[in-house]
Amino acid sequence: MSGFEQYRTPAVECAHLFRLGREVEAALIMVELSGALMPLFDRAPAALQQQWSAVLTHMLACQEGQDWLGLADYLEYELLELMRQAGT
Repeated sequence: MSGFEQYRTPAVECAHLFRLGREVEAALIMVELSGALMPLFDRAPAALQQQWSAVLTHMLACQEGQDWLGLADYLEYELLELMRQAGT
């Protein structure tokens, strides 16, 4: 199992919490998730590091704009795909 694999389920659960309108709880999980993923992406190839930075920027913009559904989509689709690429 790659280091990323263990964070797939928490990312999906966090996305579901945002979709359910439980943004405070989800935001706390997202902070932990981002903190755990940061060192893993630091060891990834430069192209994936750039993609991680872009996805994280979009996620934070969604959070700032209170676009919970957009944020959930980034967590559940964009981030999971990036984690899949980095884990291979």
